[in-house]
Amino acid sequence: MSVTSRIRRQGGAAVITIPPTLLKLLHLEVGAQLELNVVDGELIARPVTPLARKRYSLAELLDGADQLQYLNAQTAEAREGEAVGRELG
Repeated sequence: MSVTSRIRRQGGAAVITIPPTLLKLLHLEVGAQLELNVVDGELIARPVTPLARKRYSLAELLDGADQLQYLNAQTAEAREGEAVGRELG
């Protein structure tokens, strides 16, 4: 399928229009990202497949919380103690 589209200016950018038929063929929607490459003088646009974000369990999120609490207890005096030099207070 061949489609002709004109480059136009919108604000400070040059934009082209992708007809709805091509969007359907590529299974894309407005807002999808495209990777643009120039190969042998031709513009190639490929859909970017989003990376799946890792979902953490509550146990994974809380892992290390006990160690953090221990470290906070050890450094409490340094954070809450009196000034010993020219610290700003």
